[in-house]
Amino acid sequence: MTDSQLDYADYLKQRSWKGLLYRRYVLYPRLCRQLTGHVLDIGCGIGDMLAFRPDTEGVDVNPHTVALCRKRGLHAREMAPDRLPYADAAFDGAMMDNVLEHIAEPGPILGEVRRVLAPSGTFVCGVPGRRGFAADPDHKVFYDEGALRRTVETYGFTTRTVFHMPFRSSWLEARMSQYCVYGVFERA
Repeated sequence: MTDSQLDYADYLKQRSWKGLLYRRYVLYPRLCRQLTGHVLDIGCGIGDMLAFRPDTEGVDVNPHTVALCRKRGLHAREMAPDRLPYADAAFDGAMMDNVLEHIAEPGPILGEVRRVLAPSGTFVCGVPGRRGFAADPDHKVFYDEGALRRTVETYGFTTRTVFHMPFRSSWLEARMSQYCVYGVFERA
């Protein structure tokens, strides 16, 4: 484990009570309406979505966050970068919430997402708006709505819908680091 991985796990644990309420009562219910069946949360962090949604497994490259999930009694596994430790078509749905922007070359992981999804499976991918992107020096690629669609569609998905959280607003995007764009895709 590297110091940066420990630091990142500690950073994730510092979520505010307002942020937790927002995720629990606004964001996660909306995301869960898009997902059915057995779901994989890629980049699950400290497991908030795993704790919220039944029948969800998590993977993360950070062994410390995986250990924190397991300590909470959640189903999480460590993954190597760009390699999901599951069989083909093992999941009905998958999600990446504020993960894709950390990856310089998205092709390998998006290919893996497609591989582990059942035919017509759902992939929900959320990326930060401009303020949120600028807030983290580890962010590598900025995705607006068009770039998110084009990138994910390039790797064998079709777009079902795109939505903004909490709602579409250029004013909020410039002022709220939690503002995000979410795409809901289907495995083609």
